[in-house]
Amino acid sequence: MVLLPGWPRTWWQYHKMMPKLAERYRVVAVDIRGMGKSDKPASGYDEKNMARDIYELVRSLGYDKAHICGEDIGGMVAYSYAVNHPEATDKLALWETVHSSEGMYAIPMLPQPGQQRVQFWLALNQVKDLPEKLLAGRFRAVSDWLIDCCSGSPESYTEETRAIYAAAYDQPDAIRAGNEWYRAWHQDMADDKTYAAAPLKMPVLFMAGQSAPAIIPMMQEKAADLHVHAISGAGHFLSDERPEELLAEMEKFFA
Repeated sequence: MVLLPGWPRTWWQYHKMMPKLAERYRVVAVDIRGMGKSDKPASGYDEKNMARDIYELVRSLGYDKAHICGEDIGGMVAYSYAVNHPEATDKLALWETVHSSEGMYAIPMLPQPGQQRVQFWLALNQVKDLPEKLLAGRFRAVSDWLIDCCSGSPESYTEETRAIYAAAYDQPDAIRAGNEWYRAWHQDMADDKTYAAAPLKMPVLFMAGQSAPAIIPMMQEKAADLHVHAISGAGHFLSDERPEELLAEMEKFFA
């Protein structure tokens, strides 16, 4: 079972889930290309290529197939893995994510009256050079803001976890590499068009918290065998704040 994290996280986002999953599976939580202690090359951050990274990792571990799971950016890579390597995908679980598509162009960058926040980082992370200059040594402010504003239960984050996430993105090269995932979206959108005619055939579990009303309908046409679970009252970072509920649904799905 391969677990792929999202932004701005590392493999640590699965530390609450891994012991339970490891009772039944060999569990591999991966810092994807550009994340944590993984390499941060100059290129190769499109989801299709990062899915190839994971495919080669699975093969190098001696497996022909694996369960693939992901949240946020990691979920985008997990979907790309399944669609590009269906023969190497047993089952697929995604939450709080869909593959990059041109529908993202419609995401507003200005708040409506009374709206508390917008996903400003989607645009900021695509700006060249500036984020590294603004945020190097200051990423704790960004990480804490995202936790406090995008989580349904900020109290579920310990000081240790907050510090781990902030440290992982505090250096200029780490900020640049994480932002490359967003800068590759135009290529990802082009790839997504080629996937539309071939819905996934393997069983797919799709879970969502705060994004459920928007993204669950998007998945209906992407998988022939789709299992959906909405987590009421949850925020965006489900593996951190709702690990027990995720584990319960995964246990039923993967059994």
